[in-house]
Amino acid sequence: MIHLSFTPHHLPTFAILRPPLRLTATASNTTATINILHSFPSSSRLHFLYPPPCRPLRTPLSSFAPPTCAALRASAGDVLHDAGATALVLAGAYVLVFAFNNLTQRNLIHQSLSRKLVHILSGLLFLVSWPIFSNSNQARCFATLVPLVNCLRLVVHGFQLVDDDGLIKSVTREGNPKELLRGPLYYVLILIICALAFWRESPVGVISLAMMCGGDGIADIVGRKFGSKKIPYNPSKSWAGSISMFVFGFLVSIGMLYYYSALGFMVLDWPLTVQRVALVSMVATFVESLPITKVIDDNISVPLASMVTAFLSFGY
Repeated sequence: MIHLSFTPHHLPTFAILRPPLRLTATASNTTATINILHSFPSSSRLHFLYPPPCRPLRTPLSSFAPPTCAALRASAGDVLHDAGATALVLAGAYVLVFAFNNLTQRNLIHQSLSRKLVHILSGLLFLVSWPIFSNSNQARCFATLVPLVNCLRLVVHGFQLVDDDGLIKSVTREGNPKELLRGPLYYVLILIICALAFWRESPVGVISLAMMCGGDGIADIVGRKFGSKKIPYNPSKSWAGSISMFVFGFLVSIGMLYYYSALGFMVLDWPLTVQRVALVSMVATFVESLPITKVIDDNISVPLASMVTAFLSFGY
């Protein structure tokens, strides 16, 4: 063991050298070099006091203190808040579907129009409801309970475990319960993915749902009404439907982004945002017009194309 003595006027100077690293201590006329076993980044700067301060080897027990009563009350308050919001949104979803079921059964509205209006409104109302949930981490999980309940409902009726003629007439194209396990089921799964993966701080999920609900939904309605001129590479799609999808998908996306921006969830550069949303709308419209419906449903292809393009454009 080497004992070094230092005078008050010659405090030790420490320097970190490049690998292999050495610690050099200089005092009076004596120099000692000690190899350092652990490497540090070249940009590191270590400053030592003499004598070195004593530091506890363990984390203080105070850091493991249980949460305060106020924190527990706030957490419980968030849970109650989110549970109430979930019940409210779920009730609204059932009222919406019930209303169109009733209109369809009374023959006041055609089945195809009822199906598309449910397609448009249910997703957009779900998207609009996100701000009523709390700012807690579990808020998005509570929100996804709404489409999850509808998902289970579609599975039960799709396998004909329980009969619901009103639901089948208002949601399916041909009145076949098996259809519930395709397009409508994909639809609610996309709602769940967007809420869990992006939530309300990201424009990606908002734009994806706006394109799937507003853009694709309006395209079918307009295409059936005014779609006499077909797209050359896909006779089942029309120019009127594709143009309306681009226009309404763009407008609904901008409207939803403004809604979340006004509530303080997003800060957007609007001139650049308009260009990015226009690009997403163009890509989603092109994908929707492709003759791939029998291979992949529009409720999958359109939102996924929107997600990828929006994520590459916005980056979050």
